[in-house]
Amino acid sequence: MRIVSLLPSLTELVHSLGRGGDLVGVTHECDYPTGVEALPWLTRSRIPTAASSAQIDALVASEQGGLYTLDEAKLAEVAPDLILTQEQCDVCAVNEAVVRRSAMKLPSPPHVESVDPRSLDGVFAMFRRVGELLDRRDEAEALVAGFAETTRAIASRLDPARPKPRVLLLEWIDPPYGSGHWNPEIIARAGGVEVIGRAGERSRRVAWEEVAAAEPDVILVSLCGFPLGRAEFELQAVVELPEWRGLPAVRDGRVAVVDGSAYFSRPGPRLETSLRIAAAAIHPTLCRDLAPPEGDGWWFLAPRP
Repeated sequence: MRIVSLLPSLTELVHSLGRGGDLVGVTHECDYPTGVEALPWLTRSRIPTAASSAQIDALVASEQGGLYTLDEAKLAEVAPDLILTQEQCDVCAVNEAVVRRSAMKLPSPPHVESVDPRSLDGVFAMFRRVGELLDRRDEAEALVAGFAETTRAIASRLDPARPKPRVLLLEWIDPPYGSGHWNPEIIARAGGVEVIGRAGERSRRVAWEEVAAAEPDVILVSLCGFPLGRAEFELQAVVELPEWRGLPAVRDGRVAVVDGSAYFSRPGPRLETSLRIAAAAIHPTLCRDLAPPEGDGWWFLAPRP
């Protein structure tokens, strides 16, 4: 089978299911596992790489023709049997309608499978559906079972009688966006209570006054598409705001910065690692050893004087 993946999380999923060798084309954003970046890139972004968070937000708000382009000539060259894409977010990948139109132009139109997970159950259903398409049902079930096993491991370390910390997961910083979709569920499985995001709903723009009123005990800064260093750089735009400096999590040094290009925003196999990181950030004395070591995809932000 010749597979094209037009979403980084689907590229990761294909590899986790043991069919990475069948990939013949990916996006310019596919960077995991190592080696996929050597495959033909079928997309490019209209967003300048040096644009700040605020500039990207303005571009997203004003863009009418889509933020990504699909290379139809290269798609024809790789001649896929199966195209994996998404219908959830035009900010995340090529528009589904563009993909389907392009696929129909090919001499032998491939099957186009579009996913739209909005919750953890939706993510698990996506694992199973792609596993079915790739004849890797057992491997898909193993991924789902891994989430359940990690959830049980976290729960076994926590005292259910103790109040759960108030947690805020920020998916963008300037302007601030709270989390949505599957991420509030991840926070709950990690032993916290998400104070702004709502499970199954889209992430949404919030005012700093709302952030301040939420009084989070823990903040996870996982900026969609931004690695650790870029996320910490973007934070400089807000660290002097009185609303930020006055947050309990900031005062107490309980702000964790996470690689948003790898974790939380990508609905793929590494959401299980996202769960581990969330547990370590929310309950560092009880769960830190469950997550990768600090510096490997996440770290606590150094407290400011």
